[in-house]
Amino acid sequence: MMTGVFSLPVLYGLLAGTAVGGGIALFIVALRGWAPKPGAAGKDNSKRAAELARFLSTRGSLAIGGGLVVLALTRWVVMGAATGILVFTWDRLFGGAAEERAAMKRVEALAAWTESLRDTIAGAVGLEQAIPASARAAAPALRTHLESLVDRLRSRTPLPEALQHLADEIDDASADIIIAALILNSRLRGPGLREVLGALAKSAREEVDMRQRVMAQRASTRRSVQIVIAVSVLFVLGLAIFNRGFVEPYGTPIGQLVLACVCALFAAGFWWLRKLSSIETPERFLTQDPQLQSQRRERQEAGIR
Repeated sequence: MMTGVFSLPVLYGLLAGTAVGGGIALFIVALRGWAPKPGAAGKDNSKRAAELARFLSTRGSLAIGGGLVVLALTRWVVMGAATGILVFTWDRLFGGAAEERAAMKRVEALAAWTESLRDTIAGAVGLEQAIPASARAAAPALRTHLESLVDRLRSRTPLPEALQHLADEIDDASADIIIAALILNSRLRGPGLREVLGALAKSAREEVDMRQRVMAQRASTRRSVQIVIAVSVLFVLGLAIFNRGFVEPYGTPIGQLVLACVCALFAAGFWWLRKLSSIETPERFLTQDPQLQSQRRERQEAGIR
C-alpha cells in the first residue's frame, strides 16, 4: 500500500519541490545578503575549532554510539542518523536551564558588585580606588573578570579602556549598562554616580526576580517536552523491534524518504519549542569596532616609538 501511494512520480515531485524551495531561499539570501554579527568574522575559526573539539568529545561519542545502536536495531539509516543528531544536539534543543541559571547568577553578581561599589564610593573614595576594594568581595561569577580589571589598572591602563575590556569579557547587555555609567563618570568626573549605581543595582535585582519567575514557569514545560520526545522515540523503537511487519514499508527507499520528512518535521517542532523557551535579551551596545581597535593600537605603538 505504501509503495503504491509513494510511486516514482511522487518521489520525483517531492525532490523537485525541495530543489525549487531551496533555490528560492538561496536566491532571497543572495539578494538581501547575510549580515554578520559584530565581531563574528574574527571568531569564525575559533568557533569551528570549538565545534570540532566538542564533536570529538564525550557527547560526540555518545551520539555516534546511539546512532549505531538504533541502526543495528531498526536497520533504518535515517532513524540511526536522526538519533545521533538528537543525542548530539540534546543540550541545545532541550537544555538551556544551566545557561539561564548562569546568566541569572551573573546578573545577580553584577547587582551585588554595583551595590558594593556604590557603598565604597560613599566613603569619599575615587572610582580608581573603589574598584579594587569592591573586587575582593565580589561573587565567584564576576570575581575573575574584576581581578583582570584590577590588574589592568595596576599596569597603568586608562580606566575607560580597562572598563571596556571588562565589558567585552563579561559579554552581557546588563553589564554594558553599568559599565557605560562607569565609563562616562571616569571621563566626565561628574556628581551623582552613587544615585546612578543605586538605580542600576535596583534594576538588576528586578531583572533577577523576573528571570526566576520565568524559569519556574518554563521548568514544567521543558520537562513535559522531554517526556513526550522520550516516549515517541521508545514507541518507534518498540514497533521496529517487536512488530517489524507493521513498520516494514519504512524499510524501502521511498519509506526512508518519508521517514526523513517525518524526522524533519519533528526537528522543526523541536527547534520551534527551543525558540519559545529561550529568553530574548537585548543586544550589547558597548562593543568595540575591530577597525577602531586596530587604529587605536597603531596610535599607541606610534606613541611608544
